[in-house]
Amino acid sequence: MIRANLLHLSYNMWRDTEPPAGCPDSERDIHYRPSLRCDHALWRECIGRMSDAGMNMAVIDVGDGVRYARHPEIAVAGAWTVPQLRDELACCRDHGIEPIPKLNFSACHDAWLGECSRKVSTPEYYTVCRDLIEETVRLFDGPRFFHLGMDEETYAHQTRFRYAVVRHADLWWEDLNFLVQRVEDAGSRAWVWSDVLWHCGRDVFSRNMPRTVLQSNWYYDVKFPEHDAPDAVNAFAWLEEMGYQQAPTGSTWSSRENYPLLVAHCVRHVSQANLLGFMMADWRPMTDRWRSVHLDAIAVASAAHRDAVPPTDVS
Repeated sequence: MIRANLLHLSYNMWRDTEPPAGCPDSERDIHYRPSLRCDHALWRECIGRMSDAGMNMAVIDVGDGVRYARHPEIAVAGAWTVPQLRDELACCRDHGIEPIPKLNFSACHDAWLGECSRKVSTPEYYTVCRDLIEETVRLFDGPRFFHLGMDEETYAHQTRFRYAVVRHADLWWEDLNFLVQRVEDAGSRAWVWSDVLWHCGRDVFSRNMPRTVLQSNWYYDVKFPEHDAPDAVNAFAWLEEMGYQQAPTGSTWSSRENYPLLVAHCVRHVSQANLLGFMMADWRPMTDRWRSVHLDAIAVASAAHRDAVPPTDVS
């Protein structure tokens, strides 16, 4: 079973500007920064702790944290070189951790794309996306999965952005399927966040989302009602009914209780065949300020994973 942790090499995936004067400390991290925010010592400590805790996968938000050969203009100051990245991937594997790349192509989370984030759905955009996917698959030596993100592309999530983009009608689905095909052409399997399901409905989702795409429905609250549940909770059962494989995602972002409750809920509602595992996402930059949060999230996930024994059938 997948026991994954989301790690941020890049953290330029929210606000598209640097922190303005007077920006409160609580918001500074989510603003764009022109240099890498990844403490190497903490990164290595987290990999070691994950291994000790029985976790077996690191989903790495690569973004602008690597100097790509084909698009070096994307890299921020201090981005890892290709040899540095390969060294860290080898370190993961030495610790029994499978490294999986993540490039979030949601227009809500693509500040890492630099100027190209303002060229969504243009011929140049498609070329850059294809190039980055192909190069990243090679850098990760043919990963089993490739996370494409694609969450929260709504205006409500971009009201504090300088440049907001929302693909309407069929364009979002066309671009998603373009990205999925590029991943499959490169020899990997696409993985996405599932929150579009909350908004589009099961019929639209089922018609447009390929069954091959691994789904990570995410939910960070502590309420998992059996009746009158929010769509974010119902989506786990909906995905099961539609036959999608899942790696549900929880977090310590709001509460340490969320993750074990999410694991217990999904074990009850997702079949063993479709429940590939779980992912922890604490959503903090890899900086020493957040060291205790990172290590606590690993401990919380480890304890929950020990109790995750999926049933053969879901009634």
